[in-house]
Amino acid sequence: MSPIELFNQILTLAVENHASDIHVKTGKPAFFRLHGRLEPVEMDTLTADSIREFVDNTVPYQFAEGWKINSQVDYSYKVDGCGSFRVNAFHQRSTPSIVFRHVNDHPPTFEDLNHRPEVFEALCHEKNGIVLVCGATGSGKSSTLAAMLNFINKTYDKHIVTLEDPIEFTYTDDKSVFNQREIGIDTPSFELGMRAVLRQDPDIILVGELRDRTTIETALKAAETGHLVLGTLHSSNSQQAVQRLFEFFTPEQVSTMRRQIAGALKATVCQRLVPAIEGGRVPATEFLVVDSLARQTIEDGEFQKLGAVIDAGEDNGSKTFNKDLYRLIKEGLVSKADGLNFSDNPKQLEMNLKGIFLSSGAIVS
Repeated sequence: MSPIELFNQILTLAVENHASDIHVKTGKPAFFRLHGRLEPVEMDTLTADSIREFVDNTVPYQFAEGWKINSQVDYSYKVDGCGSFRVNAFHQRSTPSIVFRHVNDHPPTFEDLNHRPEVFEALCHEKNGIVLVCGATGSGKSSTLAAMLNFINKTYDKHIVTLEDPIEFTYTDDKSVFNQREIGIDTPSFELGMRAVLRQDPDIILVGELRDRTTIETALKAAETGHLVLGTLHSSNSQQAVQRLFEFFTPEQVSTMRRQIAGALKATVCQRLVPAIEGGRVPATEFLVVDSLARQTIEDGEFQKLGAVIDAGEDNGSKTFNKDLYRLIKEGLVSKADGLNFSDNPKQLEMNLKGIFLSSGAIVS
């Protein structure tokens, strides 16, 4: 059996068992990540030659030289009937390893992801500004963005340009027109892709990740000139997400950027995947919808107050993690123990579950 046939069998088995990730390491069997846990596959151990041959025969030619020189590479791989996989191949202790992330070709709906659609649909209706979807690696950021674009595609006539590394979900034009550009294949870098995108008459720009100052500056320019920019950041909550935007700028630039970012940012959506009672995982979500109070707080640089701002902005769509964890527990989707474990403030959540809520310093039952 050729390495490609072997790996196709492994990936097919992973999809059949609903694995989110597949880990391959020289001298070990494959491991599947199932509902957040790594489980070994009953199979022979994989050799360095078979792993290396698989990568050599599947890596796009644009990345082949980089794989040889840098000993690491990211690209997409498709298995008929199973969908696509994001591939990260690399060397450790001079031997090859691969981590695959399964990506469903068909974009999900908000309901598929157990999201409450109301706030998301309102964000999709925005004509300009920046919306950030945040969370740790593997928290479902890409799926949430795909659900947003799926909703836009079925609802609005927009030109959507995506910059992705690599392309994950693919879209069939419905009411909207998509142009999906893969970094390294369709454009050399996020930076160059962002420079070009404003000349491509976009209504909506998806940036796989805001990862450098140039990309953020271009996203701000796009937001200020009438475009909606969707992007991701690695951060655990909204306060951290907002603060991270300023890490790319010098101290001298920060005071100027506070006003610009406060004016452009429409919302941050932070999420964590919590084990579900019936198996799998469901997202718990924190929303910071930037209203006048949030805008002023960001302009003043008082980021430590954003948690209280979210609490105060519930009528505008803002929502704390605890509020969503409370909902998930009450609806029987996650256990109380898991909800408390994923909460930033488990004591407060425990009070909420007893029917005690704090509002402006008062106890309201």
